[in-house]
Amino acid sequence: MRLQVIALLACAWLAPAMSVYAVKPAAADAPVARWQALDTFVDEAVGPGGYTGAVASVWQDGQAPHVHAAGMRDLAGTAPMREDAIFRIYSMTKPVVSVAVLMLVDSGDIGLDDDIARHLPAFSQLRVLDENGAQRAPARALTIRHLLTHTSGIANSEGGALRLREAAGLDDAPDLDAYVQRLAAVPLQHDPGTVFAYDGAATNVLSRLVEVVSGEPLDAFLRTRLFVPLGMVDTGFSVPAEQRVRVVDITTTGDDGKLRIAEGPSATTPGAALNPYTSGAGGLYSTAADHLRFARMLLGGGALDGTRYLREDTVAMMVCNQLGFLDAPHTSFSPYEGFGFGVSVQLDPAARGRLGAPGQAGWSGAASTYFTIDPTRGIVAILLAQHLPRDVAGDPPRLATPFYNLVQQGAAP
Repeated sequence: MRLQVIALLACAWLAPAMSVYAVKPAAADAPVARWQALDTFVDEAVGPGGYTGAVASVWQDGQAPHVHAAGMRDLAGTAPMREDAIFRIYSMTKPVVSVAVLMLVDSGDIGLDDDIARHLPAFSQLRVLDENGAQRAPARALTIRHLLTHTSGIANSEGGALRLREAAGLDDAPDLDAYVQRLAAVPLQHDPGTVFAYDGAATNVLSRLVEVVSGEPLDAFLRTRLFVPLGMVDTGFSVPAEQRVRVVDITTTGDDGKLRIAEGPSATTPGAALNPYTSGAGGLYSTAADHLRFARMLLGGGALDGTRYLREDTVAMMVCNQLGFLDAPHTSFSPYEGFGFGVSVQLDPAARGRLGAPGQAGWSGAASTYFTIDPTRGIVAILLAQHLPRDVAGDPPRLATPFYNLVQQGAAP
């Protein structure tokens, strides 16, 4: 009950707080001294025993962003990190696709509670695989809301449904249409709207939804409706050949405790597409400056520099806990964390060792990339590194909580 009350209070003050930060004019640059502890933390996180390099960016309520680059772009240590370095942001792609979906909601082309089969007929024969191995009709329709909140019921934990999903060859699909056709033939593991189970497949379904409803490929829709208008000049599903020198090496930790280049096409050919299809679940490259533009738009209630991308009440819903319909209205990661539409929402930061008020919203990527917005204090904070963590000796320490706390400590009142 305490968490539900916290979530309701957070939603109550979130929209007015965001509207304040939508219109304030730029102020003078923040004194660099405020961020010295943050810069020191980033410096100490890179180098021997740590990450190859990182870029941190903090923006607060109209001030010029504070940006700090540390370390190297490459494992060999020959290329210093640049503020405009390009990173694989993996799951930080999900909030971007969620915004694309919500743009179609705002335009009236789709509704949050539409049966996904209405727009993607492949799901019209959807089934649920019971624990006893029998298939049955789902108790309710699979909706766009379920997909946005990761309550779709798509199999992602041990069991027969997951084995069927793995056999479907989703990752080898040549495009989103084929991906959806294969996924729709796999039974769900749970009834929609009953369990939070974070999974990229839900966002890939939403990515195909954007294509079908808009009549454009996902990359074209994002480019024309978001990236170009927002000025996200270095964000996309691959990097032009002439800009690939800016892409950061992606590392992991070997069994010997030493960093090595990770596997995969984007690791061996930095800038190459991460997937054969345009994965809305985790396919984007981006920069700190580009993602700051995106996050500032959200903090601004859907508008930036006089251009509106989403309705203010739509953004308020996006960054507010939407899991109230579950018996346990929080994520599987923490009882103190909710989930909106594509982003997590802090319900009780103190209980997680984080500073600041409830309502901070954001997400991370698999390769050590993080962003958050804080409507209470008008903050956007971004930290981009490029390492796939492993639970082995010698793996660099996780960065998110100390980074966010140093942001809160350095921010103006």
